[in-house]
Amino acid sequence: MRPADRAARRGAVLLTGASGFVGGAVRTELAARGGGPVRLAVRSGAGPTGPDEQPRTADLTRPGTLRGLCTGVDTVLHLASLVSGEPARCRAVNTDGTAALLAEAARAGVRRFVLLSTTAVYGPGPHRGPAEDDLRPAPVSAASATRLAAERLVLAAGGTVLRAPLVYGAGDAWVVPGAAALLAAVPALPDGGTALLSLVDVRELAAVVADLADLPPDAWAARAAGRVHHVTDGAPVRAADLLAAVGRAAGRPVPARALPADACFRLFDAAGGRLSRRQFDLLAVDHWYADRRLRSWLRRPSGPGFAARFADHHDWYCSRLTQAAAQGRSRVSQGRAGHPRTHL
Repeated sequence: MRPADRAARRGAVLLTGASGFVGGAVRTELAARGGGPVRLAVRSGAGPTGPDEQPRTADLTRPGTLRGLCTGVDTVLHLASLVSGEPARCRAVNTDGTAALLAEAARAGVRRFVLLSTTAVYGPGPHRGPAEDDLRPAPVSAASATRLAAERLVLAAGGTVLRAPLVYGAGDAWVVPGAAALLAAVPALPDGGTALLSLVDVRELAAVVADLADLPPDAWAARAAGRVHHVTDGAPVRAADLLAAVGRAAGRPVPARALPADACFRLFDAAGGRLSRRQFDLLAVDHWYADRRLRSWLRRPSGPGFAARFADHHDWYCSRLTQAAAQGRSRVSQGRAGHPRTHL
């Protein structure tokens, strides 16, 4: 599609979370596609901007700063969220902030609203290939519970929700670093590495988000509005294969020994591992989800698979993991709360 045609279809886009891991990838994808202005909602300076980018200072916890943010916007891509922290703060950013942004979008007449959420809203596994309507959410953390509450607001307003699983690629702060820490601390594979996991390359996730912004209005109304969609790399990945790829990047051997996941976590915890049990289980217990519905109507094939996609990020991970090892620390998390924070 020519940029001029894409601009006519898409209109102006508001992107929240543009400075984050996924938001940065979406920003890059939109810039590469061209096709109209992209308004960047940021809490502070956006840094260098492209010719079609329009930075605006805003804060989800201060509704007054959102006034006028959506004026002239056709599509809101809401990627900002708080993914760890105290319940009150999570609620203020994830639920109340989304409600305030939805109100501003409604006031401005925004046609489509996309929220990036997480398969973590389903709670503990094992989960073995459910489609979007097969599994009832049961979040166990304040972050996941408040993101689920945000989902419900968006769906009620006719928006669409993308639930992403483990996201990897350049900028990843915990998935691969966490797996590397597991390899460093535990001389065995949890349950032999048999768990099946859904992962998604951050570039693929960004492309799907951009695809939704580019949908013609009739396709949006028929397939996206008011719907939840999983977005993954396609086929699930064995935990052993993920750990093998991480071991190559980290320069660590993958143990041949197998132990029950509970025993592995006890060893990990005793060694001072900085993953919570919930995070550990995301790498050691079945957590995979079908995304056939989304790929079918977007006509977007799954692509080359995890091994080929991860290979594209191998050098980036090598550099980061080597640097972390040289500094005598893991880049796994920022305390037991877990994930890095990303919000407006």
